[in-house]
Amino acid sequence: MVKKFMNKQKFERIKKTLKNSSVGIAGVGGLGSNAAVALARAGIGRLVLVDFDRVEESNLDRQYYFLDQVGTTKVEAIRNNIKRVNPEIKITVHNNKLKKGSMEKPFIDVDVVIEALDKAEMKAEFIEEILLKLPDTPIVAASGVAGYGHCDRINTQRIGKLYICYDEHAPSSDDDILLAPRIALMANWEANLAVEIILGEDSND
Repeated sequence: MVKKFMNKQKFERIKKTLKNSSVGIAGVGGLGSNAAVALARAGIGRLVLVDFDRVEESNLDRQYYFLDQVGTTKVEAIRNNIKRVNPEIKITVHNNKLKKGSMEKPFIDVDVVIEALDKAEMKAEFIEEILLKLPDTPIVAASGVAGYGHCDRINTQRIGKLYICYDEHAPSSDDDILLAPRIALMANWEANLAVEIILGEDSND
C-alpha cells in the first residue's frame, strides 16, 4: 500500500513537472513530427515548432502526417494532429525557414531544444548557434538515422549542454533509405532525452 501511494505521488509529480515545461523543435519532418507527438503524449505543457515546408505524399511513409493533409504547412498539420492527442497542450508554430545568425530566436524561452533538421550543414550551424546564444538551454540532436536495424549501435553522448543520440556506423541519408521504424526510434530517443533532462533526478527515482 505504501509503495502504491509513493508511486502515485511520483507519477503526479512527474506529470506536473512535464505540464509546466516546454520544448522547442527545429524541423517537423521525420524526426521532429514524431518527437513532437511523443512529447505531447508524455504531457509536455508547451511546444514551439519551426518549419517552412508543406506536407508531401512522399512524407507519409515516415512522418506523422496523413493523406488528407498533403499540401498543408507542416507546422499547421502537426499542430492539428497533436491537438487530437492532447487538446490542452500549448503550441506555438513558426512557419518559416531558420536563418543563419538568428536561429535561436524562436527558442529563447523553452526548457529544451530538439534539433530535427535534414541537412548536415544546417544541423551543425543550428547546434552551434544554440550553444553559443542560449548557453543555459540543453539541446538534443540526432545523427545516423538512415537505414534499418542495428538498434544496439545507438548511443547517447553528452558534451556540456549538447546531447546527441547517434549511430556512428550508420550510412548517410544521401546514400541509404529512410524508413519509419528507424526514424521513429531516433525521434523517440530524442523525445525521451528531453524528458530525462526536464525531470532530472525524478526520472531515476
